[in-house]
Amino acid sequence: MSKDDLPEPKRRNKTMSVADILGGALDPVLKKRGFASRDIITHWSAMAPRPYDAVAIPDKLTWPRGERSAEGATLLLRCVPGHALAIAHEGPRIAAAVNRYFGFVLVGAVKLSAEPFTPGSGDKAEKHSQPSQSVIAKVGAQVAEVADDDLREALRTLGHALSSRSGKR
Repeated sequence: MSKDDLPEPKRRNKTMSVADILGGALDPVLKKRGFASRDIITHWSAMAPRPYDAVAIPDKLTWPRGERSAEGATLLLRCVPGHALAIAHEGPRIAAAVNRYFGFVLVGAVKLSAEPFTPGSGDKAEKHSQPSQSVIAKVGAQVAEVADDDLREALRTLGHALSSRSGKR
């Protein structure tokens, strides 16, 4: 087969948002978790009563076997340790808030998932360690002859950062 025999790739001559591209990848995963759409996850902070919007997140939506009943599904929430008792007690209030947001009975009961939720778990905490006295002296000696004060300070900061980086490898 020659290069000329291959069909021309199909091109979309339009820009697409990241949400549109990721939506196609996320929707099958969310359907396996019982969610018909991304709304309950993306709008959780708007629909959940305070403080549960910050200490819990939807994990799964389980429907009763057979037909979808008028009682709704069971919403499993992942919560921060220490808030499980309050969420278990306030389950009907959380379910009512979700149902009020959607305008129909979606959630009949709220239960806790076995998986914990830690807010900000995706954020990396940067650790700024103080360089040792030998590193400070070595970097200071290397940049001592730089005449410009601002440039000397910037080079000193860079030297300290690089020395702390090289120790991690």
